[in-house]
Amino acid sequence: MVILFLFLLLLPAAAFTDAQTYRTDPHRFGPFDSSYYNTFGVVGEATISLGALQITPDSANGNYSLAHRSGRVLFNQSFKLWNSDSDSSSPGYVASFNSSFIINVYRLNSSGVHTESAIPGEGLAFIIAPDLTIPDNSSGQYLGLTNSTTDGNVSNHLVAIELDTLKESFDPDSNHMGLNINSVKSNSNVSLSDYGIEIAPPGAVLYMVWIQYDGRSHNLSVFMANQTDQTKDSNGAFINIQSRPTTPILTANLNLKDIVKQKSYFGFGASTGSNIQLNCVLMWNLTVEILPDLEGSGDSNNVVKIAIGVGVGLALVLLGLGGLVYYVYKRRRARASDPNILGALKSLPGTPREFSFRELKKATNNFDDKHKLGQGGFGVVYRGLLAKENNLEVAVKKFSRDEVKGRDDFLAELTIINRLRHKHLVPLLGWCHKNGMLLIVYEYMPNGSLDNHLFSGLENATLGWIQRYRIVSGVASALHYLHNEYNQRVVHRDLKASNIMLDSNFNARLGDFGLARALDNEKTSYAEIEGVPGTMGYIAPECFHTGKATCESDVYGFGAVVLEVVCGERPWSKIGGYQLLVDWVWSLHREGRVLEAVDERLGKDYKVEEAQRLLLLGLACSHPIARERPNTQTIVQIISGSVPVPRVPPFKPSFVWPSMPEGVSSVANTVNTTTSWPMGTSASDRSEWSPHLDSRDSLDRYGGAGIYSDSSSLV
Repeated sequence: MVILFLFLLLLPAAAFTDAQTYRTDPHRFGPFDSSYYNTFGVVGEATISLGALQITPDSANGNYSLAHRSGRVLFNQSFKLWNSDSDSSSPGYVASFNSSFIINVYRLNSSGVHTESAIPGEGLAFIIAPDLTIPDNSSGQYLGLTNSTTDGNVSNHLVAIELDTLKESFDPDSNHMGLNINSVKSNSNVSLSDYGIEIAPPGAVLYMVWIQYDGRSHNLSVFMANQTDQTKDSNGAFINIQSRPTTPILTANLNLKDIVKQKSYFGFGASTGSNIQLNCVLMWNLTVEILPDLEGSGDSNNVVKIAIGVGVGLALVLLGLGGLVYYVYKRRRARASDPNILGALKSLPGTPREFSFRELKKATNNFDDKHKLGQGGFGVVYRGLLAKENNLEVAVKKFSRDEVKGRDDFLAELTIINRLRHKHLVPLLGWCHKNGMLLIVYEYMPNGSLDNHLFSGLENATLGWIQRYRIVSGVASALHYLHNEYNQRVVHRDLKASNIMLDSNFNARLGDFGLARALDNEKTSYAEIEGVPGTMGYIAPECFHTGKATCESDVYGFGAVVLEVVCGERPWSKIGGYQLLVDWVWSLHREGRVLEAVDERLGKDYKVEEAQRLLLLGLACSHPIARERPNTQTIVQIISGSVPVPRVPPFKPSFVWPSMPEGVSSVANTVNTTTSWPMGTSASDRSEWSPHLDSRDSLDRYGGAGIYSDSSSLV
């Protein structure tokens, strides 16, 4: 039996040493929906909507401007595309790949409306890129590929097949295909008019593009054909696709090893300029030859092969025995674990990745305080580096294991965010449960929190107006998704600047779902949580009476954030003789001087119309009466400029609670909020009141709801 066991273990080792061929890794993507946010890196102005990868924005998505935008959508799995010259089995070998995709490039006028007379611009490209980011200022002629500073640099490690719709000085015309290497200036290009193809015709036309690359001969071939007459099946997948033409439109000899990084990403980039177009990918197939990560397995010396095979086999025997011992040990330790929480985790829809405690311990250097990002009521958040994932940066939230509530908080947060997929939410990567210790792993946000950039006091951290407007737009989009687009309505319950993260491109990512709850059949109870959780200044007045969270209370918190972003002041700032920021802004509105509330650090570098729009929107969302606040759909439309801001009364209305016991006078039902005061403070101590903000609040990035001292905590 032992001999048979050893023989079986030796078989894979021997097979490995003699392997001379490489397998392929096929992927089929589409129809596209929000679940694909977990599959792709969606950066810049790109989004996934209406069954398409929208590489540049669509007017239907509430974007405030479609001109001068750029985006990328990249498959978040990297591929090894070439072997090093030291690989003894196949030195310098380059992987082959095939890709095909259906596109629809739709011309729009300056108002984002499709018209046949509109002039399209700028273009769409299939790309091989070194990472999942997009260069700044890559709109217009740069097609989301490069910018004026980086264009032409070999350090770009970029290859692109462009479909360009606007002629630049270096282009043949405004309807061409080109091969780009590290630059938007094509190494070779072909006018598509010669093939009867118009990338962005007056009507809606679908095209299929086939890209074939032979890693052995280094030959690249690109084909293109009209697919407008194809149909879809019941699942939305394309059928009756016309076959690939026999003659390629573009050919080139290209050694990827000389250009791209050894591990690279496939995807799409696009841009608009003064002229705009909607750049959509409706279906995508990608097949890549998989090169082994281990090199040097092809020595022709059979003695060496046998020695390696036997050595590997013996090592596997020892590993097998060690694994058996470890398995028995783990089974015994598992008995000490909580079976209920493990069962709940395993049953989560989609089952997020389970990290080993050892992996997270190593990533955070044993949870070193030097790696601490923040601390809140639910636990501590650490920055980590996953060595096995190419040093991927992550944020690890470690829940307190000393409190029974910690387990419920952990499950509540993980259950909620595991099911959410949106470009403006902090992505969940996985979880870990070890001997009662609970951890959640999130994607790390390199630019920290919005709070930090608004209030750190560092000059280089100050956000410009364009960034601020985009952040507000992103948060509104995320909130609209939670309230209306996800299949179960979710109330965040702790919307504040320190819970809004900024990714590498300063796009807003809403985080901290420790207080979030999914509302079942419009129930708004805070469930098992006692009191009114949240952060002072962001809490709607009705919450103190009802103990319930609603979409309207989330909108109130959003209004506080909007005023915070525009004014550069915290919600509880004492300014202009008022105790709260909202009251000061309301007084300026009443006097026709609302623009004086704009953050003075911006100087005159802001758009007056947009600033006035956001200030009035912030006041409308801060209306003391819940039913008077705009919903998230209206908010998104207001930010885009497609609908006006609701009328904001010159005087801040009083808060009226309609559900007091019968017989109580209407005067008693009214709380004057013209000058707001925190609940439970007397007139004598109003001048001394503060929320007792803990210095860690700006670091409460990925979670934790109670950063306040006991005297002011709402929990």
